[in-house]
Amino acid sequence: MAPIKSVAIIGAGASGAITASALAAEQYFDRIRVFERRETAGGTWIYDPDPGRPFKFSPGNLPPDVDAPSQIPSSLPISIPHLEKERYEKTPIYESLTTNVPDIAMSYSDLPFAYGPFVPHWVPKQYIENYFSSHRTDRYLVTNTTVEEVVKLKDDHADYSPGWRLTLRRFNDVTQLDEWWQEDFDAVVLANGHYSVPYVPHVTGLEGYMTKYPGRVMHSKQFRSAPDFKQKRVIIIGNSASGQDLTTALVREAALPLWQSRRSPGRWDGDNPPPGVEWKPIIKEYLPSGDIIFVDGTVIKSDEVDKIIYCTGYKPSFPFWNAQRNGGQIYDYGESRLVGTYIHTFFRDHPTLAIIGLPRVLTFRSMEYQAIAVARVWSGRSSLPSTEEQISWEQNRDVLTKRERRKFHDITWDNGETLEYLQAFFNIAGLPTLAGAGRYPPVLDAETRWAIQNIKKYPEPGRKADEDGYVIVGSNEVKDSLHFI
Repeated sequence: MAPIKSVAIIGAGASGAITASALAAEQYFDRIRVFERRETAGGTWIYDPDPGRPFKFSPGNLPPDVDAPSQIPSSLPISIPHLEKERYEKTPIYESLTTNVPDIAMSYSDLPFAYGPFVPHWVPKQYIENYFSSHRTDRYLVTNTTVEEVVKLKDDHADYSPGWRLTLRRFNDVTQLDEWWQEDFDAVVLANGHYSVPYVPHVTGLEGYMTKYPGRVMHSKQFRSAPDFKQKRVIIIGNSASGQDLTTALVREAALPLWQSRRSPGRWDGDNPPPGVEWKPIIKEYLPSGDIIFVDGTVIKSDEVDKIIYCTGYKPSFPFWNAQRNGGQIYDYGESRLVGTYIHTFFRDHPTLAIIGLPRVLTFRSMEYQAIAVARVWSGRSSLPSTEEQISWEQNRDVLTKRERRKFHDITWDNGETLEYLQAFFNIAGLPTLAGAGRYPPVLDAETRWAIQNIKKYPEPGRKADEDGYVIVGSNEVKDSLHFI
């Protein structure tokens, strides 16, 4: 593989910020660019008071259908009328959102959060912006620029890494036109996050219900403030992190009971629902009459509900990836996982392509391990295991997660899996050079491990919060300390 001297990073959120720092620290790369479609760094932590016009979602549809690739102009560079297309650039941040990972474990190792343990959404946003400037990597930022296509350049020699061509688009506020152009790079890091394209599952009759009652059904991505739902009759669908947050906020404002539809008991659920909340099972069908039938046979009449909020998460989207020209897809939506990766980061078929931040693990801190390892490998100062070992890792991971009925990219804490995962990056990265080139992979000390296991945002069944509203639990009582991510 030829030397990698230029790297494009797609996204200036948490994963993009730490990747830029890790690459710069190697003192090896000639050109680094961080392309961000928003006006500033911050990624998913940018708060949009206006969630934008209600987007039309199709239940059961996946990102390739709802976030399809843009039509690339036949001649570039060019300035043409603005592309009017839903690109899901607005963030899912709501007014009362706080982090759910203790600050000591969430922040990067070389710069703490301003305070903690769980901070309001503007702190991570400011933190990411400051991280770029404090490491002087803000000079790499190219904001208000969308990566519309990533294409692998033709490989004429088996031992030569051909690089990548990025097609870019930026709206010019003066001319009111979109400017399109292309740039080539030796390597690309996907740091575009996975909280952009909302997912709503298919339910019999749901599409007809949305047509009959426009605006009644929404996704949590469009939620901003509980007072907007004052005395509204609301059904919350889901009880993971956003479902828990919205239920906690809305029970103080919405008409009671506040219904919460659950597939199974959540981590924070006791034997009985909180005051004002009524648990329901999953919805079986939306009837043409507007009545809603649950799987236990109970019914909520059409005139008994004002809003239905789906807190059913997001799906990763890569609309810029040209699968036809790049030899195939990089994400399998049927299996809900990346295709052909090693430790959720490196692509076997594309050694100059990496992805940072996809696994459900320690967010910012785990991204730091990934970024340092990628930077070290691409600078030529380290290497990956053999292709056979990488294939074996992916196959074993697939078997394990299917046997345990969990997601491929969910990494648990209490069985030692997180430490094993981070250790793999630690081993790949090794130490910086004697002359000081490169970052040290961070240690995960006893204080940090204790915080992960014992400091919780919400009280768990049988536990009371302290005076600050947080709860400390015994580590021997927690099955998965990262369940809240």
